[in-house]
Amino acid sequence: MIPFYSPSRFKETFLSKKNGTQLSRDVLQTAQEVIDDIRQNGDKSLRKYVEKFDGYIPKNWEVTREERDKAWQEVPQQVIESLQAAAENIRKFHSKQLQNSRFMDMTDEVVSGQLYRPLERTGIYVPGGTASYPSTVLMNAIPAVLAGVEEVIMVTPARESEHISPVFSVAADIAGVDRIFKIGGIQAIAALAYGTETIPDVDKIVGPGNAYVAAAKSLVFGDVGIDMIAGPSEVAILADESADPAFVAADLIAQAEHDVQARAFLFTTSKQLAEKANEEVARQCSDLPRRNIAEASLKKMGAIVFTENIDEAFHLVNQLAPEHLEIQLDNPLQQLSKVKNAGSVFLGNYTPEALGDYYAGPNHVLPTSGTARFSSGLSVDDFIKKTTFLYYSEQALEEAAGHVVNIAAVEKLEGHGRAVKQRIKNYQNR
Repeated sequence: MIPFYSPSRFKETFLSKKNGTQLSRDVLQTAQEVIDDIRQNGDKSLRKYVEKFDGYIPKNWEVTREERDKAWQEVPQQVIESLQAAAENIRKFHSKQLQNSRFMDMTDEVVSGQLYRPLERTGIYVPGGTASYPSTVLMNAIPAVLAGVEEVIMVTPARESEHISPVFSVAADIAGVDRIFKIGGIQAIAALAYGTETIPDVDKIVGPGNAYVAAAKSLVFGDVGIDMIAGPSEVAILADESADPAFVAADLIAQAEHDVQARAFLFTTSKQLAEKANEEVARQCSDLPRRNIAEASLKKMGAIVFTENIDEAFHLVNQLAPEHLEIQLDNPLQQLSKVKNAGSVFLGNYTPEALGDYYAGPNHVLPTSGTARFSSGLSVDDFIKKTTFLYYSEQALEEAAGHVVNIAAVEKLEGHGRAVKQRIKNYQNR
């Protein structure tokens, strides 16, 4: 079911930057037209696009407190308890990322340091559609709340009943979301970026979405911050003969059921494991509700790669820089130092990606399409601004003046040098 690749063929097929995720011109053009219209006309155009793309106009854009309270009665108690347990783990993990403003250098003559300040307002995009992803709410909102963001706003499309998914509302309450609006798509990103009469503008937009949402985020970046432009989700499993083929197969399928573009790779030195895992994939897919999606993904975008040794497998994985990396090897903790590029790492036979997606605590908003080579998963830092500060006394400036003037002269910026000389002149004439 999953095609086999040699290391060289895998490199040619999956590791070329030419094969990276790109947004089509048509999608970008559509997104730009919608953004421009909403930016100029506010609620009037927002209403037009919600009706055009979603087929309805909600009576009230914002989810009321009454609606949010009612949602708690509509979500099964066991689901609420699971969301609360997951939220606690997410808070515990991300709270350790918090940093305080600090002095870097402090003497009688020189003081320098860094201020840590939260963003004032953040927007969280949560996809709607046929599936509900309350974990997206928790993973995006909790770090923002911990960072001290003053107002966290969530947008998600309503259903035909003009209500958002009740589990979204409950997750938002658990995470600490302040306001929720019933909009999605390009129009939601535009409203968050530039504001309308109803929707306040934000400083940063985070959260996943389809190609149109990704295009909209890319176009508003610069006027607001964004987390990342996410491509198809991906997992790389690095396994040897000690791994359980049924576990490996289950994790490949879990990745593939996202959508037909999802990528699931197995790197192994064991031909026996590869063959048994492939047999398990066929067996486990047979009764999977999203069987057609998973099988299409594994056939088109999946790969099993044989390597001569584990080091060669790690070399390929580090070039791939996967969103998720599972290490199902003997003594996986001892292998962790070999990881150079990955969004998140899952160690051992009993740490499936799904554990991190929903419950364990590390964030599941991760870099895709090889961007783990230079970027990281969502964290408290994404909602923090870092501002440096500096103080020099007259004496300290006099000691540094010559160096500043010399560099200014090399750069032919005489005004910079004079700004220092003027102060030294006044100081020396006293």
